[in-house]
Amino acid sequence: MWSPRCQGYGPGEGDPPAPCQHPENTPDELRERAIREVRTTGRPIAHVAKDLGIHKEALRGWVRQAEADHGERDDRLTTAERDELKQLRKENAELKRANEILKAASVFFAQEIDRPRTRPSR
Repeated sequence: MWSPRCQGYGPGEGDPPAPCQHPENTPDELRERAIREVRTTGRPIAHVAKDLGIHKEALRGWVRQAEADHGERDDRLTTAERDELKQLRKENAELKRANEILKAASVFFAQEIDRPRTRPSR
């Protein structure tokens, strides 16, 4: 389905926009097939991408990520490292929120302790 992020249009003038397939919506099987074809055949990424109907820059990114995952690149994080980093950032955000709650609670209880107590009159 076409979305505002798509830039391509149909083959004829005035035709509706062509369907757009974003990299994050690509089936895993197609992604794996495309990566395997580039890595095993040595064909240029642009040719494989065109044959499979994938944007060449999306395929280039997938190939680079596969190379990182196989230890062939050290200029980017592996998928496992990315997942771990994402989880650690999530945990960090949760801990920061908990810390803010605890700070607010400690201020509240400190005020309660400092407040003079009055005895009820009989």
